[in-house]
Amino acid sequence: MTEKAGPPLIYVVDDDEAFRDSLCWLIESAGYGVESFASAGEFLASCRPGAAVCLVLDIRMPGMSGIELQEELIRRGHTLPVVFVTGHGDVPMAVNAIKKGALDFIEKPFKDRALLALIESAARLDRAALLDSARRHSAAARVAALTRREREVMELVVAGRMNKVIAGALGISVKTVEAHRAKVMEKLGASSVAELVQIVLSSRSGPG
Repeated sequence: MTEKAGPPLIYVVDDDEAFRDSLCWLIESAGYGVESFASAGEFLASCRPGAAVCLVLDIRMPGMSGIELQEELIRRGHTLPVVFVTGHGDVPMAVNAIKKGALDFIEKPFKDRALLALIESAARLDRAALLDSARRHSAAARVAALTRREREVMELVVAGRMNKVIAGALGISVKTVEAHRAKVMEKLGASSVAELVQIVLSSRSGPG
């Protein structure tokens, strides 16, 4: 999980220096950190996608366009939320970008509150993703701490097997199964089989 010290970071990529500076001032005034870039190439050369909450991206730029940058980020496996800034004629392109995973788009001229609302939406998604990542890491660590026998019992419990069936499958007594099962529940912090299943699934899941 990426550490994010200080205020949430927003990336801004726009080739119009005056507009870029205006965006940075607006975003900073709302309490966010900002790093800005004049081109897609400059962004790709120096950004750390996992460090930021979202990317505010102009759709039309010289060289690599905003759409092409989004496609390159997807190709590299980055899931950084993107908010596109568009002109009126770019709306169809922006809609297509959303189909490819962009968070949203905002059309020029826009109200400051509208852009900040989109950034706050990205921040909420980011916080949820961090919590989900923490849960997954915690679940994986707890499962990894089980003994080999405890994991064997856990797998069969999760598969819905009764204690007697587990005992037969592992060649141990029902009482031993019960003891291992209780230990598994205790170590994983599960109060029911349903909760145990959720923890095990979480320990094996990827982001999202």
